[in-house]
Amino acid sequence: MIVAAALPLVAEYGATVTTSQIARAAGIGEATIFRAFKDKEEVLEACVAEAVGPDHVLRELASISLDEPLATRLTEAAEALRAHMERMGTVIGALHASGHLRGRAAGPAARDAGDGPPPDARARSFAALRHGIIELLAPDRTAFRLSPEKVASAFLGLLFTRLQTPAAEGGAAPLTPEELISVLLHGTLDASPGSA
Repeated sequence: MIVAAALPLVAEYGATVTTSQIARAAGIGEATIFRAFKDKEEVLEACVAEAVGPDHVLRELASISLDEPLATRLTEAAEALRAHMERMGTVIGALHASGHLRGRAAGPAARDAGDGPPPDARARSFAALRHGIIELLAPDRTAFRLSPEKVASAFLGLLFTRLQTPAAEGGAAPLTPEELISVLLHGTLDASPGSA
């Protein structure tokens, strides 16, 4: 409850957020924060851990109805993952901008804020996300030329590349989630008669 209330405030104010603001947002007394956390630093570290951890997005993936068409399921998954990456970037960016994570010793928050979580945690997060996508593919398993594991990896690869691609010169925007799913499921060749 405290971390959930603190996350939007940390995203907005970075390390300048006060425990008083967090307590008000959580609807608790400020002293309650210090019963759960040693100090504000520990609250900020918990916020970073929550922002970079996959639990929230995994719950969102699990809530996508398997009765929906495949393209709809994957579009919803792409949106959930985009929101997760955006939240992670916003929280870590706000802490960096407020000078909180610069030049710190390699504690958990500094490590998480530098290049993200440690390599083993990144691998576990990616594996969990991949498994969540595989679950979404399960109803259409027989329709794929590739294994669901490979399709899930391709989906995540396309999505993460899309999220890290800035708008091209001349204003060309990155693929929309719908375009990304279309490329994943149908490729880029025009299937109409007489085309390539």
